[in-house]
Amino acid sequence: MNDPTGPLGPLELLWRAVSEGDEYAAVEVLDDALADGWGEEALLLDVIAPVQERVGADWAADRMTVAQEHAATAVNERAMAALAHHRQQGPPGPPRRGRVTVTCVDGEWHAFPARLVAETLRLRGWQVDFLGAQTPTQHLIAHLHHTEADAVLLSGSIPTHLPTAHAAITACQAIGVPVMAGGRAFGPDGRHARALGADHWAADARGAAAALEAGLPLPSTAAVRQAVDDLPHLTDQEYTLVRQTRSQLIKQTLVHLETRFPAVRAYTGTQRERTAEDLAHIVDFLATALYLDDAGLFTDFMTWTADILEVRKVPTRSLVAGLALLADQLHDFPRALAMIRQGTAALNDRTARPVPDPGTHA
Repeated sequence: MNDPTGPLGPLELLWRAVSEGDEYAAVEVLDDALADGWGEEALLLDVIAPVQERVGADWAADRMTVAQEHAATAVNERAMAALAHHRQQGPPGPPRRGRVTVTCVDGEWHAFPARLVAETLRLRGWQVDFLGAQTPTQHLIAHLHHTEADAVLLSGSIPTHLPTAHAAITACQAIGVPVMAGGRAFGPDGRHARALGADHWAADARGAAAALEAGLPLPSTAAVRQAVDDLPHLTDQEYTLVRQTRSQLIKQTLVHLETRFPAVRAYTGTQRERTAEDLAHIVDFLATALYLDDAGLFTDFMTWTADILEVRKVPTRSLVAGLALLADQLHDFPRALAMIRQGTAALNDRTARPVPDPGTHA
């Protein structure tokens, strides 16, 4: 078997095909790898997954446009689907272990990681219902009543969807179905999954498969949990009030930014639209940090945003100015103010650095 990361290995060949938008070449790479003795799980997790990581890294470093990133992801998805179809033409797989549902949090469009998990579990002998991106919680619960799944695997990539994930977790557990959480939204160590009361957290597809094989304990259905049962700090209403005033916070910050940061006055319509989007993300991450009472979530987002904007020639001081204006509007919110101060300090202490090279993700 060839080294996947070598110059002629399947990882590099698939990257070339994906980055060029050539789905036929991508499928051919996987077919050739299978013929060379590669297993399907290894191709999924050691070739396809790292290529997708590299796609994301190239977008972050401004080496790919949004359109190119979408095209590359679509090709990689088609390659993964072709691999699954190839399996159906081969000999029967191992006997079924049970039935599970793999889905994304409502609002979460990044379905690629969940699909990787679903295909891995199918290879391991599970019957998998893959519901794809942004499944509304009420429809997920209806599906579970219909299928009597043994577990739900809930995927999330964007932390701002964690309050919605919390509702999904408690709803599934209320009908006796355990929930395993996974994806970057739940934190690199799964701390957000634990805070939201998930029955288990898995760092990757192999970890998820191992946990299912070991068995997940059934949740108690004695009483339906409320958000404050898991997160008692929510009683201060800061999260709720920030969410309710989201539009006003964004609008007022954008208006006052022209005074605090005069260069904004010369922005084109497109630049103003992008700035409003950035402010919306900042407010959403602040609200989520308030929900979880985790200032690190907010500061991590601010420094990541600074990295992303810097390679696009947007200075960090514009973020600092935006945070100062948010602080002016949230002067009666002690937890929010503390998080904004920490975010500002992280930006001021941040050393300019390039976005990680995609080679570090391969």
